[in-house]
Amino acid sequence: MTRPWNFAAGPAVLPAEVLMQAAAEMLDWQGSGMSVMEMSHRGKEFMSILDQAECDLRELLAVPANYKVLFMQGGAIAENAIVPLNLAGKRGKVDYVETGSWSTKSIAEARRFADVNVAASNLVADAKQGKYTYIPSVSEWQVRPDAAYLHLCGNETIDGVEYFAWPDMDALGAGDVPLVVDVSSHILSRPMEVSRFGLIYGGAQKNIGPAGLTLVIVRDDLLDQSQDACPTAFRYRTVADNGSMFNTPPTYAIYIAGLVFKWLKANGGLAAMEQRNIAKSHLLYEALDATGFYRTHVERACRSRMNVPFFLADESLNERFLVGAKERGLLQLKGHKSVGGMRASIYNAMPIEGVHALVDYLREFEKQHA
Repeated sequence: MTRPWNFAAGPAVLPAEVLMQAAAEMLDWQGSGMSVMEMSHRGKEFMSILDQAECDLRELLAVPANYKVLFMQGGAIAENAIVPLNLAGKRGKVDYVETGSWSTKSIAEARRFADVNVAASNLVADAKQGKYTYIPSVSEWQVRPDAAYLHLCGNETIDGVEYFAWPDMDALGAGDVPLVVDVSSHILSRPMEVSRFGLIYGGAQKNIGPAGLTLVIVRDDLLDQSQDACPTAFRYRTVADNGSMFNTPPTYAIYIAGLVFKWLKANGGLAAMEQRNIAKSHLLYEALDATGFYRTHVERACRSRMNVPFFLADESLNERFLVGAKERGLLQLKGHKSVGGMRASIYNAMPIEGVHALVDYLREFEKQHA
């Protein structure tokens, strides 16, 4: 079966091999006589799925032994509250760097639970060329040395801004401040040195699996910093001590995530995936930069490899562009409602053939309408 190319930002494209295996196992998982969706989450069948998923994730990211892997729910939006409720502790001070729509939302939510300092911001009021287009120079960051943590959004899904280097906390004069990063839309797209972070979190529905699963990787020494107001089910210590089983976890989403982890390992791991993602993003940006017919606003040094927002110079052609794209099997290219234009999300599961198909259409459309 020929499938269209799905450029959705999330829930997003999954590897065809994963979907085929899930379909084959839908009614009977490995001779158990049950679908994964029907299993007891405490039964030996699902426990084996959960344990293997964690094992494979730890191998992919080389997660150190002093970090807990938690499978939670609520997505990154819920973590915007859960993180300060867990980590602000007695200090009550938290620092954030603002680089796009999602970090702005994180800041707004954290202000409900802690004293928030915006250590740096790239927000430009009423900007015609995009409100968030770069990462502020680390030399400009004002991080409080007594902050409970410093929060970053590693990849801004809406605005297309991505970190490719992480700050040196010692150089910032904040060596004891844990670094927290939202990795929702670029986790597993490249290797990460987990030991540089106090906490990593992200929703699964962009680069791991279906909506409903939230991944949290937290250093052991941060498990007991929660505020009294933090709900028991959202306390990292509670979730860790119960092996992500304090309440019923999102079992099917964990199962699919586990299949994706195996797919990543079978395809060379994260180093190989990074090279694929570099090639895909380079191909697309090169086509967008070729003429003035299309425009991108993000500075080249921090252009996202996962989410590529772009705009037609003549925005009256937007609807015609989308109609033509859909006719050619290029789906969900409309930009986020807050910024307009177009957006192509090219996560791990998007093969380079899909990007070639989009580039061919970009050139064809320009030739017809320039």
